Amino acid sequence: MEINSKESEKQFISNPKVIENYSLLHELGVFSFIDNLMRNIHSYKTLLAGGLDIFNHTSTSEIMDATVKQISYHFLPSYIAFLWKPDQNRSDINIRSYRNYRPVNMGLKIKNITPFENYFQEFPKPVNFEAFAKQLDNKEALLPFKAVKPEIIIPILGPFGLYGIILAGRKIQEEKYTEEEQEFLYQLMSFMSHAIKSYLHYERSLRDVKTGLYNHGFFMTRLKEEIAQTKHGSYTSSVIVIDVDKFKNFNDNYGHLAGDQVLEKLAQVIRQSVRNNDVPSRFGGEEFTVMLSHADVAIAKIVAERLRTSVAKMRVPWEEAVLPQVTISLGVFVFDQNSDLEPADILRRADEALYISKNKGRNCSTIWEPGLFDNMPAMALRNY
Repeated sequence: MEINSKESEKQFISNPKVIENYSLLHELGVFSFIDNLMRNIHSYKTLLAGGLDIFNHTSTSEIMDATVKQISYHFLPSYIAFLWKPDQNRSDINIRSYRNYRPVNMGLKIKNITPFENYFQEFPKPVNFEAFAKQLDNKEALLPFKAVKPEIIIPILGPFGLYGIILAGRKIQEEKYTEEEQEFLYQLMSFMSHAIKSYLHYERSLRDVKTGLYNHGFFMTRLKEEIAQTKHGSYTSSVIVIDVDKFKNFNDNYGHLAGDQVLEKLAQVIRQSVRNNDVPSRFGGEEFTVMLSHADVAIAKIVAERLRTSVAKMRVPWEEAVLPQVTISLGVFVFDQNSDLEPADILRRADEALYISKNKGRNCSTIWEPGLFDNMPAMALRNY
């Protein structure tokens, strides 16, 4: 049977042999050694409990909130800021900052952490910021940090390089962190770093590398789930299929890199035009899909037109010029508990509506309805 630490300590102190040799044991430092061991055991138990709490969360914001909560149990930094790359193939970063353990906008103007990648590949450990600044010797890259004056900088590293960094400000009550506090902070941040890396790996397995939108496999999985939910929940959802008009012209006239730039810019517009619970994805090539949960015909039509007009206003800079106007054609299919269709059937009908939009002259959207093809000439669906 396990004996708790208090009972164990009581039994040890009351042992006749210990009492008999108390002076010698005290002189040898045995009791101090035991006290240190007990403190270390308590510290490691606290650290493991904190690490487990962090790992139990499943999004970057939840992981960061849990990390800040754990830090608050031990000391009070003036702020903590998390900077990470949501897409490993792009240089732009997301920033989440905390003061008094609440998310705040600190006005951080740091747009790129790529200049720090080589340093942390060589020195993959948390470091005092002053020492880091001297060793990095890149005044331009360090300039944005002057406004926030971090005390410690901690890397988030993974198999594909530097995922992000964590900044910790000076302590509010004392100027410097003790060695024990730094060690605890480093170890706790290690848990947090691994939790974020695991989440980012999971996220990236669901996303298209080029655009950052969800990949087609994830879209089909979510569509299948949505079909089941509409049957039980008695609500309506929609799917939009999008195709870039005459996309081949961009590749032929300006090169494939220009075509990639169009797709990336288009993906950005799509993300900005849909809700957080919608599922925008890249179907393949220049074709995209969006699943709109809880969206009837009226809502789907509004979203489709918002997408179409936003893309038509979009400007794509390329080298020293701007590429010609980009337009899209869209097909929409709305389904509910009575549709009784498989994901492939839903996509096929949205694709048929897209075909009508192409045939009508492009740069328009079409809602699928029964009899849509009755007055159309017999042409192959993919003969755009």
